[in-house]
Amino acid sequence: RKKMKMLLFLIFCQCAINSVKTHSASNPNVILLMADDLGIGDLGCYGNRTLRTPNIDRLAEEGVTLTQHIAASPLCTPSRAAFLTGRYPIRSGMAAFSRVGVFLFSASSGGLPSEEITFSRLLKQRGYATALIGKWHLGMNCESSNDFCHHPLSHGFDYFYGLTVTNFRDCKPGQGSVFLKGVQKSLVIPIQITGITLVSLAIVQYIGLLKVPFQALGYCLVITAILLVGLIFFFSHFRHLNCFLMRNHQIIQQPLSYENLTERLTKEAMQFIGRNSDAPFLLVLSYLHVHTALYASKNFRGKSKHGLYGDAVEEMDWSVGQILDVLEKYNLNNKTLVYFTSDQGAHVEEISSSGEVHGGYNGIYRGGKSMNWEGGIRVPGLLRWSGVIQAGAYIDEPTSNMDIFPTIVKLAEAQLPSDRIIDGHDLMPLLQGKATRSKHEFLFHYCNAYLNAVRWHPANSDSVWKVFFFTPNFSPEDSNGCYNSHVCFCHEGFITQHDPPLLFDLSRDPEEKVPLTPETESRFYEILRVVHLAVDNHTRSLHAVPDQLSWDNLLWKPWLQLCCSSLFQSCYCDYDSEGSLLEVHSG
Repeated sequence: RKKMKMLLFLIFCQCAINSVKTHSASNPNVILLMADDLGIGDLGCYGNRTLRTPNIDRLAEEGVTLTQHIAASPLCTPSRAAFLTGRYPIRSGMAAFSRVGVFLFSASSGGLPSEEITFSRLLKQRGYATALIGKWHLGMNCESSNDFCHHPLSHGFDYFYGLTVTNFRDCKPGQGSVFLKGVQKSLVIPIQITGITLVSLAIVQYIGLLKVPFQALGYCLVITAILLVGLIFFFSHFRHLNCFLMRNHQIIQQPLSYENLTERLTKEAMQFIGRNSDAPFLLVLSYLHVHTALYASKNFRGKSKHGLYGDAVEEMDWSVGQILDVLEKYNLNNKTLVYFTSDQGAHVEEISSSGEVHGGYNGIYRGGKSMNWEGGIRVPGLLRWSGVIQAGAYIDEPTSNMDIFPTIVKLAEAQLPSDRIIDGHDLMPLLQGKATRSKHEFLFHYCNAYLNAVRWHPANSDSVWKVFFFTPNFSPEDSNGCYNSHVCFCHEGFITQHDPPLLFDLSRDPEEKVPLTPETESRFYEILRVVHLAVDNHTRSLHAVPDQLSWDNLLWKPWLQLCCSSLFQSCYCDYDSEGSLLEVHSG
């Protein structure tokens, strides 16, 4: 009888423990930390020994480290679209068919379509307070300067404090321009041809060889002059027109000031946590670090061993530490899932005009941002949830930044959309040690809207095959990037097509150094056959959608331009530094 009582008591205790675990594993707070252009080799927990990242490393020690965590795209805009929706960006029209794969201007009309369902929208419907602090880069307006159709507040966020586009070199005086070379290459020759043509026509008219209607010639001159003046005005005012800070729908600083910027972003994040410490919340803290233009506050400038880039990494790590400390302050560690990643790999071609390296380190991996070599898409993936997921564990299975969508949607007890394909998979079985295999048998790697490579992790095999249909042409040839063009492109003239495709086994050759051949891999043609079948199935699942990154949607439209004063006042205001901030914010 005593044994029976003891057995019943043990069963009761186990049920109580399971009940607690089940309760704690639902409706947690969610904090998603995303760096910009951070290399996987920049962090101590991924092997770096010279940059100091103790707070990010702490996430690894107290949580799970994903060693094969893959960005859905090697560029900012499509990667972030995939992250928010759990879907390949090709499905939402957020993958470009043109050469330019990201939004460049605040007054473009493209953006994340309203039909797309974000995790923020689903969590908001479940009663979560939701905030995005930092970089958005997924569009703003459609038809007027105040419709805000693509704005974060239209995609499920209650509160927004940050940049709608991104951090460009052009945003910081003295840091050069990402546009100057391209503008010179694209426009100088057409302008010269137009000028020579008009002068020639004027001369021909003057000497009487050909009669050209004077009015038509005048119109051509006026149109050319207007275009030139417009271009000069736009690029001379680029910083004011595109680099501004918003709170919700209001511009509070135009142009953006880098003074204590990371401190301001961090303070906003901490205040949001404090305001919502008694109810479930979703916080996306999307850092501007370490995208150029690089910056660091006074406390970090000149302190690292890797110049301004290292200073920026170490300041971001400080910010992560502040977020972890505020969770501790409010006793939220056991109630909060924290995730840290980067939108893609380091931009290896980033070198300042003075020759200082402004790009990060991708460790042993080849290539970087804009490429589907591992250096461009294998990113940090750290998750911590004290008492719920494993601590100090490493998972070497293929995972994706698209997996965050179904993971947190399920944790919030929301319904996954049933009217569309969700490409991500719930990470919790892996994180809790209940599964050892990733649900991603295949991952499809796009270069803009073009299928570039496929990853295949067969069941009951340690191999991770990767097949490339084309690869970027490095310049110089023996380098690790496209230094002549600053970034690699996906189009003919910039790539080499491969027939048969290149094949690597990442489990044996993670550096992608030696392509396999039929002579070195007996299953060569069988692997290609399986991959081609997977591509066929995947392609059949795609449907035509409006191209959000078409030239029409990318170009600057004056009527969509936001300006906190007026164009004649150079769109200037600074409510953020003048202490005009409201202390009580919505959300």
